[in-house]
Amino acid sequence: MKHTYKKAAGTIVLIILLATAPSFGGERAPVMPTTKDKCPVCGMFVAKYPDWIAQAIFSDGSYAVFDGPKDLFKYLFAVKRYTPSKERNAIASLFVTDYYTLKPIDGTKAFYVMGSDMYGPMGKELVPFQNMKDAKEFLRDHKGKKILTFKDITPEVMKDLE
Repeated sequence: MKHTYKKAAGTIVLIILLATAPSFGGERAPVMPTTKDKCPVCGMFVAKYPDWIAQAIFSDGSYAVFDGPKDLFKYLFAVKRYTPSKERNAIASLFVTDYYTLKPIDGTKAFYVMGSDMYGPMGKELVPFQNMKDAKEFLRDHKGKKILTFKDITPEVMKDLE
């Protein structure tokens, strides 16, 4: 009987690990930014804003960290501008910090609330959530305008955040 429980617990752990694996390339885990890591878009020290950290992890293991999802998306639309030696297609994983849990989540699967009364380190921000239920609750509680998915975020959307 005990072996059955251990086997079931092991299976559950494996399912959780597989279900939470990143999907952008699925090859890299999130990093812990150091006190010296700066956002390549705005130049701010990222570790000062742990509740807002966003990340692009490259297939070679290098990374770029940001003080919020807004700067991550600015970066994605112009990788060469901010890091001339990198290509967007070399990004293996994207992570943003879930607003409620403060844990890194797959940025390509997150739900982003736009137009709320909650500001990030750089002002207006896309507030990320792992699930739609939390995004809807936040939208309602913080006067958000809309919920976006990764593919909904375009350079035009970014102009509305300036």
